[in-house]
Amino acid sequence: MQEYKSFSDNELVQLLKQSDHSAYNELYHRYFYLTYTHTYKKLRDEEQAKDIVQEVFVALWFNREYKLPDTNLAGYLFTAVRNKIFDLFAHEQVKTKHLDSLKDYERTHQSVPTDYLIREKDMNAYIEKSIQALPLKMKQIFEMSRKEHLTYKEIAEQLDVTENNVSKQVNNALRILRTRLGLLIWVAILLKL
Repeated sequence: MQEYKSFSDNELVQLLKQSDHSAYNELYHRYFYLTYTHTYKKLRDEEQAKDIVQEVFVALWFNREYKLPDTNLAGYLFTAVRNKIFDLFAHEQVKTKHLDSLKDYERTHQSVPTDYLIREKDMNAYIEKSIQALPLKMKQIFEMSRKEHLTYKEIAEQLDVTENNVSKQVNNALRILRTRLGLLIWVAILLKL
């Protein structure tokens, strides 16, 4: 092993191409700290820097037979590290975009439990059925008041009746609906309509 320390990078690469483990170990010890320091300066994260350098040296071993340069191994290793850093940055940007997109979706599409939606739909249908069961004139006045949001005066003018009559019809409709639907649904009517 001592003799490998005296070999040049080019000699070690040639031995590495022949699957010489000792040549690989010498290259690893020769360049690990340098590439790690360079990577750490770019990332400021020890674990990520170690991971990237380890990936580069693993690739060095697996690509030993066909992708290694005959000269300038240091340039090859630093380029490989730089490319891994760029890949990491690109991956982080994509991940950030996906997370931001997910947060935007959650913020704009608040999910409502399905059973709540079904109960609300059923309750609205029951309320509407009860309104439709009111006497015709009372139903018309009630809908104009609660659905069309017309004032008693506007309703009275359109139907050619007195405001007092409109007020009585709306109050009678609310009393009938309160009796039919119960207190909770009556409150819902007042809030929804």
